[in-house]
Amino acid sequence: MSALTGVRVVEFAALGPVEYGAMLLGDLGAEVTIVLRPGQALRPNVMLRGRTPIELDLKSATGRAAALELLRDADVLLEGLRPGVMERLGLGPADVAAVNPRIVYGRMTGWGQDGPLAAKAGHDIDYIAETGALWTNRRPGEPPTVPANMIGDNGGGAAFLVMGVLAALLERERTDRGQVVDAAIVDGAASLLQTILGFRSERAATPDLEMLRGELPWYGTYECADGGWMAVGAVEPQFYAQLLTGLGIDDAPDRADARNWPELRQRFAERFRTRTRDEWAAAFEPFDACVTPVRTLGEAFASPHLAARGTYRLDAEGWSAAPAPRFHPLPVPGEDPA
Repeated sequence: MSALTGVRVVEFAALGPVEYGAMLLGDLGAEVTIVLRPGQALRPNVMLRGRTPIELDLKSATGRAAALELLRDADVLLEGLRPGVMERLGLGPADVAAVNPRIVYGRMTGWGQDGPLAAKAGHDIDYIAETGALWTNRRPGEPPTVPANMIGDNGGGAAFLVMGVLAALLERERTDRGQVVDAAIVDGAASLLQTILGFRSERAATPDLEMLRGELPWYGTYECADGGWMAVGAVEPQFYAQLLTGLGIDDAPDRADARNWPELRQRFAERFRTRTRDEWAAAFEPFDACVTPVRTLGEAFASPHLAARGTYRLDAEGWSAAPAPRFHPLPVPGEDPA
């Protein structure tokens, strides 16, 4: 039995983080019904797996009544419309609570339900720009690098929406009342910055922020002879020592002196360009140096480690990531765990 078996989710169709959040809940065992506009087709997308579609005209009295009846027995509502839209449709928190006071009302927006920007449009890049997350994704003298939507939509948005929904479901067990979850991408993305904010406030002896931005020679990527890339994360001394051994460098300058970093980066780059990516991957296989080949997505699907864990899977809809995290029963005392 999955962790959320028996939990009924009603998702009002929306792009991005709502889709991903509903998928996560479905992966955990929840039963997800997605409400579509009349004539709206369910797109063939792995993020929409496991949905039961229903078409309702929410602008009509009949459609609104049908939606409220659907929500009467639901545990969770997910919506991603601009603030005020669900209220104008007669499906706001007060309307739904009148028929189901135990429902967890999950609201997903970029800017939040209130604040000066709440009514404005935006996309992933705008939200992470406002929070400072985009600025941290740059090296000095270079423009900010636009990341994929893991920081905003999926990380700061969907993951925090799901966390809020799960916490509210637990709270409901104590109070028998639901609540509204106001999940804003700007809030979640800001929370994802806590590690960097900690570095700014504490300024540990090691240049942690520089490391996370890939400025340090021993924490970054290097091109190989065939155009492939290797990722290096040899932060701790024992891993750094094995990096030097694997590269065949026995006279490296002291990395504690930042004046030596340009030379180190140049020497590492020169060494990595002498072999192909797969040759370097094989060369570092015996070492515990935190050195890993940068795989394309297609190559990642065939990764021996990921294949052994079933991290990616292929079905009729194409490749997708398997549900995460995984759940295992606690061992029974005295029972053979095998």
